[in-house]
This record gives sequence, C-alpha cells and structure tokens, in this order.
Amino acid sequence: MLKLNPEREKDILLNAAEQMCVAARTAPKANGEDIIVTGILDGEELKKVQEEMKRIGNEKGWHYMVRDAENIENKVVVLIGAKPKSYPSVFCNPHDDRIGKCIESAVDMGIAIGSAASTAMQLKVDTRIMLSIGIAVVNLKLLGDDVDMVYGIPLSISGKNPFFDRK
Repeated sequence: MLKLNPEREKDILLNAAEQMCVAARTAPKANGEDIIVTGILDGEELKKVQEEMKRIGNEKGWHYMVRDAENIENKVVVLIGAKPKSYPSVFCNPHDDRIGKCIESAVDMGIAIGSAASTAMQLKVDTRIMLSIGIAVVNLKLLGDDVDMVYGIPLSISGKNPFFDRK
C-alpha cells in the first residue's frame, strides 16, 4: 500500500503544520508568560495574505515581498507571532518601557520559531522562515489586534526545497 502520494501531500503538510504549532506553543518563555500566538494559513486565507504581500511590495518597492508572495502559492504556512509582554522588563530603556517588552517578546518568539523549525526538520518537510509573510499578517491583523510581531514558515514536500535559490 502506497501511503505518500500527491493526493495526500496537503493532509501531510497540514498535520506537520499542527505539530509545528504545538512545538511553538510549548517552547520555553521568559518568566513563564505565554505571549506566543500560532496559526495555519491555507486556501483563501493564504490568498489574502499573498495579495497583501504583493500590495506592500509594489507600494514600497520591496521586490522580495512580491517574489515571496508568488513563492508561497498553493502552500501551507505556519504563522508564529508574539504579543507584547504585560510587565516591565529588566532590559527596559528607562525612557521607553516598550523597548524591553519588545526584546523579551522577540526572544520568546525566536525560541518558538526555532522549536517549530526543528519539528519540521524532524518531519523532513521543506521550509523557510519569512518575515515578508509576517508583515502582511500583522497588517491584516489575522492573529489579533495585539499581535505586533509575526513570521511565516511555508511548508513543502518536493524533491528540492522551493524556498531557496529564488530570483
């Protein structure tokens, strides 16, 4: 019985995406405050993000945004975002409490992204971590009004990782 075939690849990618989200959610966090938010893009929601990426890219002259939008067509994308911390940080600038909150939120998000990427590696799924996806997701507020940092991780099953060697 053949279990892996093109008809099943989408289901396999969605299952991998779910496992990556679990890994991100359970990753260690500074002071134990859970500020990580995860999501999975597919289908129509992904198309909305692609349109926003192209809009931003064309408006600002950021050609990589347009390239990345085309590169993730018909893919499954894991989203990992972070909310600001709710407490003052020991790393805060005395003049701007937000800076310290941002640093700790970014560190927590980085650990979550690493955990998710490690899970994808163990599952032998091709990925690439993309800020461009996150910029569009934050603009669209897909993970909530208070999520101000997001990265996207598109997934693929193919003979060669389609997220590298792009023009």
